[in-house]
This record gives sequence, C-alpha cells and structure tokens, in this order.
Amino acid sequence: MTEHHEIIEAGWNFDNSYARLPEALFTRLDPTPVRLPKLSRFNEALAATLGLDAQALQSKEGVAVLAGNRVPEGASPLAQAYAGHQYGYFTMLGDGRALLLGEHITPSGDRVDIQLKGSGPTPYSRRGDGRAALGPMLREYIISEAMHALGIPTTRSLAVVTTGEPVFRETELQGAILTRVAASHIRVGTFQFAASAGNGEELRALADYTLQRHFPDADTGENRYLALLREVSKRQAELIAKWQLVGFVHGVMNTDNMALSGETIDYGPCAFIDAYDPATVFSSIDSQGRYAFGNQPSIAAWNLARLAEALLPLLHSDEDQAIQLAEAELSHFAELFQRHWLSGMRAKLGLLNEEPDDEALIEDLLNMMQKHRADYTNTFRALTFDKLEETGMSGSPEFIEWHKKWQARRGRQQESEAASHQLMKSSNPAVIPRNHRVEEALDAAVDEGDYSVMERLLDALSSPYEHSGKQAEYCSLPDPSSRRYRTYCGT
Repeated sequence: MTEHHEIIEAGWNFDNSYARLPEALFTRLDPTPVRLPKLSRFNEALAATLGLDAQALQSKEGVAVLAGNRVPEGASPLAQAYAGHQYGYFTMLGDGRALLLGEHITPSGDRVDIQLKGSGPTPYSRRGDGRAALGPMLREYIISEAMHALGIPTTRSLAVVTTGEPVFRETELQGAILTRVAASHIRVGTFQFAASAGNGEELRALADYTLQRHFPDADTGENRYLALLREVSKRQAELIAKWQLVGFVHGVMNTDNMALSGETIDYGPCAFIDAYDPATVFSSIDSQGRYAFGNQPSIAAWNLARLAEALLPLLHSDEDQAIQLAEAELSHFAELFQRHWLSGMRAKLGLLNEEPDDEALIEDLLNMMQKHRADYTNTFRALTFDKLEETGMSGSPEFIEWHKKWQARRGRQQESEAASHQLMKSSNPAVIPRNHRVEEALDAAVDEGDYSVMERLLDALSSPYEHSGKQAEYCSLPDPSSRRYRTYCGT
C-alpha cells in the first residue's frame, strides 16, 4: 500500500476541487508503489515557479513522492474518466496509467494539476500494466519543455523517476514515472464521457467547473455553456496556429488529447518537420494521414464539433435550437485560426502592418519551400539574417522574384528595418527539438545512462530565440537517409 506521509518542507499546497465533482467522473486510487525509485531528471526551474523546494523533492522522501511510493499531505489521488474519438472512432477511456495526485496552488495563486504518469494500473487500464518506459517519459520531458521555451501553451514536466522495475512492450524496457504539471487534465473526451455515461448532473457540473476554473472572466451573457464553447474554440485556434508556425506535428489529435485549457497535452508520436510538407506524418499507426501537419487545423475544428455535441443538452432544451447555436459558434473557428496564423506568419517575415496581398506572399513562399524541400525552421532563420544561400532556394528564379516582392513589401511599412529584423528574430526560433537530436539524447540516456547529451540539448532548447553560437550545432539537418522518420505511441 502506498504510504501517506507529510513532507512539509517540499512546499506542497494541495486543494483538490476536481475531487469534489460527481464521482462518476473519476475513481479514487493510490499509486502502486515501485521497487527501487531513482531520480532520472528534475526540473529545478519549474519547481521554483511552483513554489516547491527542489532540494526536498530530490531527497529520498521527495523521490518517493515522485515515484508514487508516498502520497504527500493534502493530496487526494484519483484516476480521471474520459472518452475519446481515437482516429475517428468513439471509445470509453480514462487514465489507464496515470493518477492525478491533486491540485497544487502556487505562490502566485495559480492552480495546477500534479499528475504521475506511469503510476500503475487503474480501473481504466483495459488490461494494460499501467506503467511507462523511460524513453517515452524522457521524450515528453524534452518536447514539453522545448514547447514551453518556444512560447507555446503546454503541460510541463517536473521530474522523471526510474522505477527499478521492467516494463514489457515488444522488448523489456526500463520502467519510469513522469510527474506532469498541467493547468488541468480536462479534455474534450471528459465532456464526451460525462455526456455519454452520466445522467446530466455530471455534464452540467463539469461545464460549470470548467468555466469557473479556466474562464472565470468569460462574458457568459444569457448562455454560459455557449460561452464555454466559444472560449475553448478561441484558445484552440490560437494554440493550433502556434503549432503550425513552428512546424510541430502532434501526431495523435484524438479528442481525449485536446485539453480545454488550451495547453498542448500528451506527447506521444509528436515530432517537428524538417523539409516543409503539409502532408508530413510521423506516427507509425497514422497510415491514412488523418493527423498530418496540414490537417491539424481541420482536425481541431472536428474535435470542437464533438465538444459541441456533448454540450447540446446544456445549450438549449430544444435540440434543433441547440444545434443551430453550436454550428453558429463553430463557424468562427476557421477565421479565428487564420487570423492567428496570418499574424504569426507576418511576424516571421518581419511585417509589422497588414496588406491585402500578404497571404498570397506567404503562400508563394510555402509552395516554393515544399517544391524545393526546403527546411522549415532554417529557411525562416536564413531570411531573418539575410543568408539567402542557406534557404536552399537562392538560385531559383522564382525565389529571386519572391525575394524582391518581399523586400518591396517590407520597404512599404513605416517601421524601421531594425524593428522588422527584431520581430523576425523573436518569431523565428534558431533551434527546435530536431528529431535526430532527440533520438540521439534518448539513446545515450536510456542505453548508456549518459544524460549529458540530453542536458546539452535541453540547454540549447531553453532559449530558442537567442540565436547564439552555442545553438549552431543544433541547427544542422540529419544525414540523408532512405528511411522515413517514425514515431510511436509510447507515452
């Protein structure tokens, strides 16, 4: 049995509001203890932000908490129930290998979920072992922290602990537990579960709770639940635009992987594009390209439609009226996304004002990049520093013509060239977590116990807009290979 133990000096400050919702939405459960927990990676900067004592959490007692062997005072562990459209097919789901320890209140008053991922089986495990492997947990640590540094809303990674126990997938692997920090773990799938499995009380309670927790300042007007759909749509439009602007491919945009808070959640088969191509898919199981890079905005809209379906009983007592209200609200998503994306692309090209032909200028560049298989990140970095030879398109007549148009467009704005350059520097990262660099770091850590490669990578990724010399080696592309890069749903 997991030991309940108070570690006052660690600074935990739990207040578990989700545990006060109808109990159909979760199952109370303690983590399953592990044999020999050992700290693999700890995020001291995040701990400081959370108001936690890093030294205490890295002690033997602190690691016991991060491994699920001890439950700190005030925590109320539970596994959340949810559903999800997985690759378009509806399934009843839940936290099959994760437990919400509780909600920690930070010194600034923010409420964040503290979740252990890989903490043992739950009633939702569906014959799974409830455990996780070290490689995927380190992968989520790297990518989530890189996303945070890029300025993209995301869950964060506080720690990775090895368990001293094997997990069995295709082969025997090292077991590990990730401590994940999130604004919440309320998903589109949580609402789908409440709508499908409850009696109406759960759905209304969940909707009221989500409004209070994430959208307390929303203008609810006469229909608070329509306001909820509106606010979630706004955040998703902004989030997906930010993904597209840095070339991030989530890889598994099931409805259970869309957080209503507007954070990126669940780093399974995710990756970043090298050569620009909207059809890019990395996931080994996405054979139809449902979640390809270019499809992400439309999939987000599809997921929001599933949220709207779950909310219909709350939107209006007459179903036809409810559908009309939902459709009218959802019709704004494409415009919202396009506005955020276009604004971000203008910034990437140093455009500080708006002209009607900007979108065509941007699309012409992207089409050329696709044709020439130009690297997405490095092309915009090369434009930032006027190193046209590094775009891979500099000798092309169509690129020369495009460059003239772009220079003329920048010349028409009142702002200075210096201001335009600074905007580009702050909008175009020098480094992203290149897939081959991530794999290199994981191989060293998992196979050899060498975390120095991962440490150097994390250091370079921590300030992606710095454009410093230390980042140069992380800008290079992988060696040409006949094999396509593949990712797997290991997290």
